[in-house]
Amino acid sequence: QDRMQFLNALEKRFIAEGRGGVASEHAKVLGKTHRLLTSKQMEAFKVAKEEETVRDRYGNTGFGRGCLMARRLVETGVPFVEVNMGGWDLHSDCFTSLETKLPEMDQAMSGLVEDLSERGLWQNTVVLWMGEFGRTPRINGNAGRDHWARAWSVVVGGGAIQGGRVIGATNEDGTQVETEPYSSEDLMATVCQGLGLSLQTTFTSKNGRPMKIAAGGSVIHDLFA
Repeated sequence: QDRMQFLNALEKRFIAEGRGGVASEHAKVLGKTHRLLTSKQMEAFKVAKEEETVRDRYGNTGFGRGCLMARRLVETGVPFVEVNMGGWDLHSDCFTSLETKLPEMDQAMSGLVEDLSERGLWQNTVVLWMGEFGRTPRINGNAGRDHWARAWSVVVGGGAIQGGRVIGATNEDGTQVETEPYSSEDLMATVCQGLGLSLQTTFTSKNGRPMKIAAGGSVIHDLFA
């Protein structure tokens, strides 16, 4: 606390010297960080406090603990949580890698969905499970799969979204999209719809530029029908 008070005094003096907006913005960020690190919300990160049966449900892996922490953060009131599995870049030897990755993902994912549902959080939470592109339909010479932006799978559920359905399709070998294609903006618009957020919301940047929520994407209505 003494160190923070000393730093705060230095910050105020620096700002008073007219150093521009950067100095005051730095002080704001530092203040928010300090308030977070000393708040009760930090308890959400203490996954070890959960019952052993709950921890086992998600799996004793980094990704499993990350998904469990995500549920704890949602309960605490954090509006947006991202869990990273640490990469899916399977350019070589993908079959051996997936023997480990797939069971870890399946256990953590099912644990999170079940836990959110049982705790009454599913109706107010949208879970979006995805990467930034797909993998090539064909195996390369290194027994791997490369980047494939033409089509990829996404799992989305929770909130007002109706589950248990498949939207969109490719041809038999996955090389061509055969149904109406959806963009990342459409997907984000669908997430907003699932959470009851108005797609008419517009934010204004500091330079006065209007930015529409979900970049003007269109809702995938089949997920709500």
